[in-house]
Amino acid sequence: MSNRIVVDPITRIEGHLRAEVEISDGTIKDAFLSSTMVRGLENIVKGRNPKDVWAFVQRTCGVCTASHAIASVRAVEDAVGIHVPPNAEMVRNMMLGALYLHDHVVHFYHLHAFDWVDVISGLNADPVKTSQLAQSISDWPKSSPGYFSDLQKRLKKFVESGQLGIFANGYWGHPAMKLPPEANLMATAHYLEALEWQKEIVKVHAIFGGKNPHPNFLVGGMACAINTDDASGLNAERLALVQKLLQQGKEFVDKVYVPDILAIAGFYKDWGAIGGFHNFMAFGDFPMAGYGNTDMSTYKFGSGVILNRDLSKVHELDLENLKTVEEYVNNSWYDYSGDPNGGKQPWSGETKINYSGPKPPYEFLDVDKKYSYIKTPRWKGLPMEVGPLSRMLVNYALGREDFKEVVDSALSKLQVPAEALFSTLGRTAARALESQLVANWNLEFYDTLINNIKNGDNRMAAMEKWDPKTWPKDGKGVGRLEAPRGGLSHWIVIKDGKTENYQQVVPSTWNASPRDPKGQRSPYEEVLIGTPVADPKLPLEIIRTIHSFDPCIACAVHLYDEKGQMIKEVNDISVCTV
Repeated sequence: MSNRIVVDPITRIEGHLRAEVEISDGTIKDAFLSSTMVRGLENIVKGRNPKDVWAFVQRTCGVCTASHAIASVRAVEDAVGIHVPPNAEMVRNMMLGALYLHDHVVHFYHLHAFDWVDVISGLNADPVKTSQLAQSISDWPKSSPGYFSDLQKRLKKFVESGQLGIFANGYWGHPAMKLPPEANLMATAHYLEALEWQKEIVKVHAIFGGKNPHPNFLVGGMACAINTDDASGLNAERLALVQKLLQQGKEFVDKVYVPDILAIAGFYKDWGAIGGFHNFMAFGDFPMAGYGNTDMSTYKFGSGVILNRDLSKVHELDLENLKTVEEYVNNSWYDYSGDPNGGKQPWSGETKINYSGPKPPYEFLDVDKKYSYIKTPRWKGLPMEVGPLSRMLVNYALGREDFKEVVDSALSKLQVPAEALFSTLGRTAARALESQLVANWNLEFYDTLINNIKNGDNRMAAMEKWDPKTWPKDGKGVGRLEAPRGGLSHWIVIKDGKTENYQQVVPSTWNASPRDPKGQRSPYEEVLIGTPVADPKLPLEIIRTIHSFDPCIACAVHLYDEKGQMIKEVNDISVCTV
C-alpha cells in the first residue's frame, strides 16, 4: 500500500524545505521537494552601481556570504575586463578556503552528525573504551578517559534535568542508528569542541574583510591594505595570526573531522549504495594564476562534467558550455514572459514572483501544478548535482594526484569500491576529504602572499580600473565560484553603467529544484527513490540523504499563516540581513 508522508520543515538547514515522498513496502517510490521561501535580491540590485552589488547579494545567505560576494565581484570584473592583483587573489582564496573549513565542519557536526550519531546512546559508553577508540584513530590530545568521563557526566545532567537543549528532538534509538555507545560519546564530544573551534577560523574573514559575517570586498581586488608596520593595515602581527588560524584549522580537520568521518562511515557501509545521483558538474576554483585564466590546470579545483557516472570521460565546461545553462519555472512559483515552459539563459533571466498564484499548501503539495519557490536549472538540458562530491569525482576522474591520494586512501581504509562514492555516504565523506585538501592549500595561499610581499609586491587592487568612467558602458559578465555547497554563478548585464539585469544560480538551485518540462528530477528528488524507510513516522533516512547535500534555502521575504494567507511582505533590504 502506498503512503505519502510529509517532512516540513526539514530542520538543521539554512532555510525552509519541505519533502513529500510516496512510500510503498518500506521504500520510497516517488519524491517531491519544495522550497517555501522566496528570494528576490536579483530585483533589488537592478539600476544600482555594479560596484555596489556584491554588498547586497552576499545577504543571500548568512553563512556563505563571502561566496556570493566573490562571485558578484568576479561577474563585474568579467564584464568590464578587470584582472585583480595576485595578492588580492590569494586573500580571496584564503577567505574562501577558511569558509570551506568552517562550513564543512559546522555542517557535519552541527547539521548532519546527529543523523548518524545517537547522543543518548553515549550515556551507556565506557569512557575507557571511548578513549581507546579515539586514540586508535587520531593523536588528538583531548582523548583521555577522564575527559570522556567528565563529558558523560555533563550529558547525564542534561537528561536528568529534562532539558536536553540542543540535543532535544533527535532520532535517538532509531533502528537506522548503528554506532556503538563509545563512538557516539566520542562524536558528541567533538560536536562540542567544533562549537568552540568554529569561532576561531572565521577570524580570517575579520582580519581580511573587517568583520564576519558579511566581510568587505572590492571590485578590482580587496579593501585591505598591506602595511607590515602600520597598526591599521595588514601588518606582520595580523598576518601571523592568519597563519596560526589556518594551521589550527588544518589540525582540527586532520585530527578530528576526517578521522571521525572514516570511523563513523565504517558502521554505515550499506549507505554506500543509497542516495546516489548520475550527473555531476564542477566549475573549478582557487585560481593560482588569476581568475579568468582558461588554463584550468592553474586552479586547485579543476572543472568538468561527468555524465551517467562514467569516470572514464570528463566533459569540458568552459564559458561557452556554461552559456547553455537555462532555468525553467514550469514547476516554480514564478512567471516568465514568453513561453512559460521555456528556459531562460541567466543573462536574460527573470525573477517574477507569482504573488497571485497558488500559495504553499499545508496538507499536501499539488504536484500537478507549480510546487516550489526554486527555479530549475539545466546544463544542455540535463540535471546536475553540484557540491563536494561533484568536485571530488571530477578531479578524481581528471587524474589529479592529490585528489586520487585522499580518495583512494579512504576507499582502502573503508574497504569499499569506487562505486560507493555515488551515494549519501560518498557525499558526506567527500566533504571531509576536500576539507583536508583545502586545509593544505590555505597554507600554500598564505605562503604565496608572504613571498609576494617579501619581493616588494604590495598591490591589493587594480587601481587603474577603479574609476567606472574607464569601464565600457555596456557589458555582460559571469562570476563562477565553487561555494562549499557547489557550483555558484552570478550573471550581470550592465547598461549605461548601471545594473540592468542580475541573476544568481546557486548550488541548492541545481540540487533542490523541482522537475523540468521533460519530467526529469533534480538530485534531491531523484536520490530519494529507492531509499528504505524503517518507520514512516520517524523518517530519519529521508533527512539523512537530504542533509548530505548541506541544503541552503535562504532569504525568505514572506510569512504565511497555517491557512496560507500572507501575514507580512518585506520590501526593505535593510531588514533582511541573513
